[in-house]
Amino acid sequence: MVFISMATVHAQDFKIEVNGALPIGDIGDSYSFGASAGFSYLFEVSDTFQAGPTTGVIHYFGSSEDITIAGVTATIDFEDTTFIPLGGTARLLLGDAFMIGADLGYGIGVSPSGNDGGFYYKPKVGYTITDSIAIVAGYSGVSVDGGTFSSINAGIEFGL
Repeated sequence: MVFISMATVHAQDFKIEVNGALPIGDIGDSYSFGASAGFSYLFEVSDTFQAGPTTGVIHYFGSSEDITIAGVTATIDFEDTTFIPLGGTARLLLGDAFMIGADLGYGIGVSPSGNDGGFYYKPKVGYTITDSIAIVAGYSGVSVDGGTFSSINAGIEFGL
C-alpha cells in the first residue's frame, strides 16, 4: 500500500510559472507590459503526456496615449487590467528536455470594473534545464467583448 501511494505521488507534479509579457494586437498601444504567474498540478497520463488543472493571475500595466483631434491634444490613461485564468493544461514531452503544451479555460476579469473576462488560451513551448527548472515561452490571450488581451510571454517554470 505504501509503495502504491509513493508511486502515485511521484506521478504528479506541481508547477509554478512566472512570465513577463509583451502586449500585442488589440492592446499593443494601450498597455506597456504584462506579468503573469501560473500554478498547475499535472498528472502523468503516459510517459510523454501530462494534464491537469491550472490557475494563476495575469496583469497588464496600462499606458498613456496622446490623441489629437482638430488641433486639440488629450491624454488618455488606460487602467491596469487583471485576469484570473481557471482551466486545464496539457503538455506533450518531446524527449528529455523539450515540451509543447497549452492551457485552456476562462479568464475571470478582476479589474478594472466592467471587465467581464472571457475565453483564455495559452499555447507554449518549454526547455528543461534541470529536474525542477524550465524555460518557457508562448502566446496568451483572453478573448473579451470587443477584442482580445494578447501577449507574447517568456519566463521560468519551477517544479515542486
